[in-house]
Amino acid sequence: MKLCVFQGTFNPIHVAHLKMADFVLKNYGFDKIIFIPAYKPPHKNYDITLTPHRLKMVELAALSNPNFKVSDIEYKNERNSYTYLTILELYKKYDIEGKINFIIGTDAFKKIDTWYEADKLKKLVNFIVFVRENELDNKKYHELKEKGYNFTFAKMDFQDISSSNIRKNIREGHDISEFVTDKVKGYIEKNGLYKNK
Repeated sequence: MKLCVFQGTFNPIHVAHLKMADFVLKNYGFDKIIFIPAYKPPHKNYDITLTPHRLKMVELAALSNPNFKVSDIEYKNERNSYTYLTILELYKKYDIEGKINFIIGTDAFKKIDTWYEADKLKKLVNFIVFVRENELDNKKYHELKEKGYNFTFAKMDFQDISSSNIRKNIREGHDISEFVTDKVKGYIEKNGLYKNK
């Protein structure tokens, strides 16, 4: 199986996440995209009360494509969500053709060499990098290539949607219909999420 994973906090998951995953499916020939919500994101401040809701929203959003799957692997472990450990588990779980591919934005990828066991991780995955800025720091990416990180840039136009802005819009009472799927919007409203966060 040719496998690509999309790991993230997804707080909440939005339409740009789904479009990135769909783009990779259509242009890179993968059998599945597996979304992996982080249980305890090590590099971010997060509200622990939202942890089960983030997983449920990803499950609802993934219904939009039969080739999208959701893994609760990091929820089962209930530990800091270190990508290296998760990738090791995926290799044990699936019969994978070649290397696992990993969707990531330039904002996170620029810091990839600071991640837990980064030198080991880089040998296990190929990165598909989506540009999330107006200008690329080519020097940084050249350094990462020299360090042995395997990556390609996805040729998809940048969509300026962020989870933090969605949360801000909810707090301010604005409609978020253009940013999330109907099912995710309904779940947020039903559970009163993000109104005071």
